[in-house]
Amino acid sequence: MTRRQNPLARRILAHHSRSFAFAARLLPAWCRDDAAALYAWCRRCDDAVDSPRDSVARAAAVAQLRAELARIYGPAVESDPVLAGFQEVVRRHAIPRRYPQDLVDGMAMDVGAVRYRTFDDLLLYCYRVAGTVGLMMARIMNVRDPSALRRAADLGIAMQLTNICRDVAEDAARDRIYLPADVLEAWRRPGDPGGEVARAVAELLRRADDFYASADAGLPALPVRCAIGIRAARLIYAEIGRVIARRQFDVRAGRAVVSRARKIWLALRALFGTLWALERGAAR
Repeated sequence: MTRRQNPLARRILAHHSRSFAFAARLLPAWCRDDAAALYAWCRRCDDAVDSPRDSVARAAAVAQLRAELARIYGPAVESDPVLAGFQEVVRRHAIPRRYPQDLVDGMAMDVGAVRYRTFDDLLLYCYRVAGTVGLMMARIMNVRDPSALRRAADLGIAMQLTNICRDVAEDAARDRIYLPADVLEAWRRPGDPGGEVARAVAELLRRADDFYASADAGLPALPVRCAIGIRAARLIYAEIGRVIARRQFDVRAGRAVVSRARKIWLALRALFGTLWALERGAAR
């Protein structure tokens, strides 16, 4: 299938995610546009559930997403530019339908008030809304090895845990409490009401680091140029967690961001880290 440029998808990526847009510049051209098309569709799903104010409208939005996904995997060519872009990616890389279907199932978990009883419950959500994105990105990069795919899902989970820790206050305003009850309870201390939130954020970031470490083991399975871009995205996202830690995990301190200068430094680390890993692998 002929690969067409998708300027709309690139604009959506640049507008909504500076971190991903920065890292995407390091990807080879053949991968960059398909990654942008995937991001644009994921953004469409996220906005469909985040924009409505009431759960009835959100449920209707999820139903619409399911109908759109059926058309994407159907025989007709989509006319909507975002859906058409993702449809091309799906067909070009033979992306299994269960991946985007699981993602839409994750969107459905955000329809009403959000509460999670256990960390394992939260992990299911993270897999659905972000681990699946890692799997689809791996397919775009022509990765098929089951072990490498599992590592790709772990990277998505790590990034979603970081997102959750960054957006605690913003999500609470939407009646979404992603910090699991069992983690909050484990970190509750007498005489320190409310302090368990900061400690729970620290715990989730620690667990995110475990998933980042797991994802690192899958990077050698990627094409070299792809590995540089993905390693940069991984380092930049993990750095968001470092910013939160420097704020003593205060969820009211405002949105944690990584400066452009720091992103450039992390991109250089990604470049040299990938080349070093390549050289070490060749020496074995």
